[in-house]
This record gives sequence, C-alpha cells and structure tokens, in this order.
Amino acid sequence: MTSIIVICAATVVAMICGILFFPKIKLGRVHISSYWVIALAGALVAMAVCRPDFAALGGALVQNTAVNPLKILVLFLSMTVLSVFLDELGFFRYLAGAALKMAHHGQKKLFVYLYVTVAALTVFTSNDVIILSFTPFICYFAKHAKVNPMPYLAAEFAAANTWSMALIIGNPTNIYLATAYGTDFVTYLKISALPTLFAGAVSFLCLYLMFRKKLSEPLSGEEEAEHVPDKFQLWVGVAHLGVCTVLLAIGSYIGLEMWIVALCAAGSLFIISGVTAIVRKKKPAELIGCLKRAPYELVPFVLSMFVLIVIAGQKGVTGEIGKLLGHGPPVLVYGISSFFAANVINNIPMSVLYSSVIAGAGAGLPAVFATVIGSNLGAYFTPVGALAGIMFSSILTHNGLKFGYPEFLKMGVCVALPALLAALGGLYLSLMFV
Repeated sequence: MTSIIVICAATVVAMICGILFFPKIKLGRVHISSYWVIALAGALVAMAVCRPDFAALGGALVQNTAVNPLKILVLFLSMTVLSVFLDELGFFRYLAGAALKMAHHGQKKLFVYLYVTVAALTVFTSNDVIILSFTPFICYFAKHAKVNPMPYLAAEFAAANTWSMALIIGNPTNIYLATAYGTDFVTYLKISALPTLFAGAVSFLCLYLMFRKKLSEPLSGEEEAEHVPDKFQLWVGVAHLGVCTVLLAIGSYIGLEMWIVALCAAGSLFIISGVTAIVRKKKPAELIGCLKRAPYELVPFVLSMFVLIVIAGQKGVTGEIGKLLGHGPPVLVYGISSFFAANVINNIPMSVLYSSVIAGAGAGLPAVFATVIGSNLGAYFTPVGALAGIMFSSILTHNGLKFGYPEFLKMGVCVALPALLAALGGLYLSLMFV
C-alpha cells in the first residue's frame, strides 16, 4: 500500500508543478502538455513497482459497463466534436455578439447578458467547449470596447463551471460519476436541476457584487456581432446536437447507451458535412477544425489516472479513504472534500478516485451528486481545479492577460465557496423528492 500511495502522491505533486511551472514540453517543433505525460509516467511506474493484478486491470479497462473509461471518452469526445463544429461555424460567437449588442453600451446589462448566454450554452454543450470558444472573444471584445476584461472573464468561467452541472453531458466528471452509479439522463436532471439553479443564482449574485464598481464604468467602444456564413451547415450542426441531446435523454428507456448515441451523431455529422463539402467542391474546413481541436490529450490522461486508481483499489487505498469519508452526512462530507480534492489532484482524477471510493463504501446517491457538485464548482477555486482552468489560463497568457492563483483564489473564496454551499443545500432538497 505504501508504494502506491507514494507513487500517486509524487504523480500529483509533479502534475501540479507541471501545470504551474512547465505546462508545455517542447519536442522539436512539437509542444505537448506536461500534465498527461506526468500522469502516464506515474501509471507506468505504478505498474512496474506495485505488481498489480494485470488481468483484473485489463478487465477494468474493457469491462462492458457504463463506467468503462473507453466508453466515457468516446461519449465526451463525440459531444465535443458536435460542439466544436458549431464553434468552427462561428455559432457561439454569433450568439455572444447578439447578446452583447442588446446591452446598448451598459456594462451591467452586458454582464448579465454574457452570464446568461454562457450559462444557457453550457447546459447543452460543455464547459470546456464554451471556455475555448468564449475566452478569446471576450479578450477581443474588451480590448475593442476599452473595458476591463476581468469581470467578464470571471463571469464566463464561473458560469461555465456552474451550469455544467445541469446535464450529464456538461462535464466529463458528470458522465463518469453518474454512469458509475447507473444514473440515467432524466434521473440525473431531476436531481441536478435544483442544485444547479441555487449555485447559478448565488454565483451570479456574488460576481455582480464583486465587480459592481467596475461595471459602473461606461463603455467607450463599439461591440461587433459575429455572422454565420454557412447557414446550411449551421442547421446541420444544430440538428445533430439537438437530436443527440434528445436521444441521450430517452436512451435509457429504449435501450441505447449514451456513448453509442453520441458516436453515431458525430459520425453522421462528419458524413453529411463531408458530402456537402464534396458536392460544393470545397475544403471541409469545419471538420478539419474539429479534428485539430479535439482534446486528444484527455485520452492518455484519463486512462493513466484510471490505472492508478485501479491499482490503488487493489492495494486497499480507496477502501481506507472510504472509511475516512464515512463519518458525517454524505452530502457535506463528499461535497466539501471533493471540492478541495479537485484542487489538489484536478477534478478528473478526483472523480475517478471518488467513484471507486463511493462504490467500495456503498455511499450511494447523495455522495455521487455531492461529488458531481464538488467536481464542477471546484474548477474555479484554483487554476489546478480542472483542465478548463489550465486552458483558460493558457488562452489569457496568449492574449497578454493574467488570471493566476491570486485572481482564482479571490473568485474561489467570494464565489465558488458560497455557490458550493448553495448547491449542497439544493441537493438536500432534491434528494427529499427522489
């Protein structure tokens, strides 16, 4: 047990140092993220040193269950493709531009429209896609309108990582935790709706109070709305995302697994869009963009962390953690501990770990959804909390802006912690009616 604890701890510390001090590794002309390389190295060392049951480890990776990491990765990557396709067409920027135009030069109204737009889009796509889409736009708009971008960046990041709790597809951590417990799309929504509404309302109020003075300053520039040049492809993308979401909602009632639904939707989108490009004798720019922007690094990262957690489980570590978390109300214990644990080991490996802990301890539905809340809201307590935070910081650095540990901690203390308490309160009420 000692060996796997040391290896896991060393891997976590190295990942945090990598995220903070050397996020990219340069190999000739290629730059790769350090976090997944470190995770992969940790998994390989654990397999070499701890001598796990390789048959059981291999079986866990290919097991025919909803929690199979390969199925979850297919589901997440397929949903990402559907969302990125729309982003390549300029759909999200168009909606953001329309919302900004409605603000009529008032920063407070602009702030409200931005928060609502990001929240609404996050519900039906995912937090990662929204952050990749909106962050560059906000940087551009703030510079053009000559305003401080920080209120809008904070609003975007908090909204994306709060409203991502609403649907099971909003965050890969939702998918992993909920499917591990066998929760279907509709049941998930019934339980998550109230915590999301509570957390969303509190996060907005806290953000507004935190930035109200800066939002009182007038706008001195002109906002520009984006245009979607290819309306046919837009409708193709919207139709696929809409039909896929509906099928995900009813899939458990008609015997369709979520990963199959998402994969078929992504495949259909590629076929129709590809044929359209051939007929038009044009380069399939949107599809190429999807292939380039798909988060492939998530694959070795998730699989590596999964291997570490499986080995830790074989050596009895997850059982001991389950005993530690067995004292007190599961909603509070798992909600608060997962929130802070995400900011130590990142929310994806935290979710893999807690999924195993919950299963071993028999903690049940309250622990599952409390951990879902912690995995989402923990994303904006520190930059380490989620991959979204790493991407967010990288985009801002590229645009000459800084949103580091001090800014994250301020947002975390003033916004994330109150939102966490509100969400856990909402979860208590939701569980009363399940």
